[in-house]
Amino acid sequence: MNMSFYVGAIGADHCSRKLGVIANNLANVNNNGFKPKTAVFSELLNYNLNDSPEAVTQLTAGAGVKVQRTDTNFGVSGMRETGWEYDYAITQPNAFFMIQDPVSGEITYTRSGRFHRGEREDGFYLTTESGKLVLDQNRQPLLLEVADIEAMREALEGGDYEEDYEDDYDEEDEDEDLPRVSIYTFSNPSRLLSVGDNEYTTGNTGMEPILVEHPGLEQGVLEGSGTDMAKELTRMIECQRAFSFAARLVTTSDEITGTINNLRG
Repeated sequence: MNMSFYVGAIGADHCSRKLGVIANNLANVNNNGFKPKTAVFSELLNYNLNDSPEAVTQLTAGAGVKVQRTDTNFGVSGMRETGWEYDYAITQPNAFFMIQDPVSGEITYTRSGRFHRGEREDGFYLTTESGKLVLDQNRQPLLLEVADIEAMREALEGGDYEEDYEDDYDEEDEDEDLPRVSIYTFSNPSRLLSVGDNEYTTGNTGMEPILVEHPGLEQGVLEGSGTDMAKELTRMIECQRAFSFAARLVTTSDEITGTINNLRG
């Protein structure tokens, strides 16, 4: 097959893939904790014209490009205050909440801290919007303490509710082993695999999560999407033009081939 057909066709195909990545970033512009992806291109085979493959000459030709991988930047995005006690924002890069599917037991990681109080058979747990359990520093589901209304009423009637509350608060601050919202990091976060819904998994990479001893967390705050509209729209325009050039290359090659065939009779 004529090389020009091949270069144009493969160029148009991989420009379409890059447009898909950009479209996904734009679609998640309002999703908490979303991290945009970037399509990374690699150059295909280059070869020398009128010389041996090992020679270094100025006359070289290429066979197009392809999308080699998609990179994800796990940096910190803009924050917004919500005041909701179960909202958490990670204020350091390359760190994640560890969550677990209560049905399959599968563990995934996310930077979205929009959590809720979910009721289960044995109590209330901190869960994600999809019902997955948030794990603590011991990799166990985080059980929430629910206020005893009757005990609070009795304490108020007795006039010692405030004193009891302060004592409990001090004891909780001193006990660092109590279950708490925790975050984890990895030696190479770029190898994490996206599984959708702002979640990632280690897959078969063999990476082990590392507990962050001094986590950067803000309660009552959410991390916004990392999508930059200006950058994504600029990339979209560039990719659309590249697609048009690649498609034009195929059309021109077809016209040249047709002309040659007509001249041959």
